[in-house]
Amino acid sequence: MLLERQQGRCQLIIMVRALFPGTFDPIHYGHIDIAMRAARLFDELVIAVYNKPLKSLLFSPKERIKLVKETFKDHPKIRVIGYSGLTVNICRQIEAQVIVRGLRVFSDFEFEFRMALANHRLAPDIESIALITAEEHTFLSSSTVREIASLDGDVSSMVPPHVENALKLKLNGKGDRQTPPNALRD
Repeated sequence: MLLERQQGRCQLIIMVRALFPGTFDPIHYGHIDIAMRAARLFDELVIAVYNKPLKSLLFSPKERIKLVKETFKDHPKIRVIGYSGLTVNICRQIEAQVIVRGLRVFSDFEFEFRMALANHRLAPDIESIALITAEEHTFLSSSTVREIASLDGDVSSMVPPHVENALKLKLNGKGDRQTPPNALRD
């Protein structure tokens, strides 16, 4: 909330801050679509890069944060942070009132529905909103991007150029590669 003084009067301005959490390993056009649409809906969008997921990642937290920051460097309503722990706790810490999530396919709904219910149980004052991805991004996931890139496939239509370059460096042994993806090799 802001208190603004104009012509001797005080006016209360309520700003709505939203949090878009994820691992973003790497960020792709589906994430970008959701973030840009959320930024139109809210006064500020904080993209929170989770640094302790229960899955193997290709990029380190520092690298993922850097890629996301580069992606949104020209968007003043969007800022990027790293976090660990419960998403509702980071919401409280940064005073976000809303958690933004993206839905690609029907199977995402069940997972996001359960997550929203759990978050509501932990923090009833924080709302969850799910935006349905644009049709052209329904197939996109970070794991799909990683797998295609690891097989020297063209991901230029899936990620921004700086992310494509980072993938090439990481997968060609010039980066600190952590776990090789392999599902598309079968």
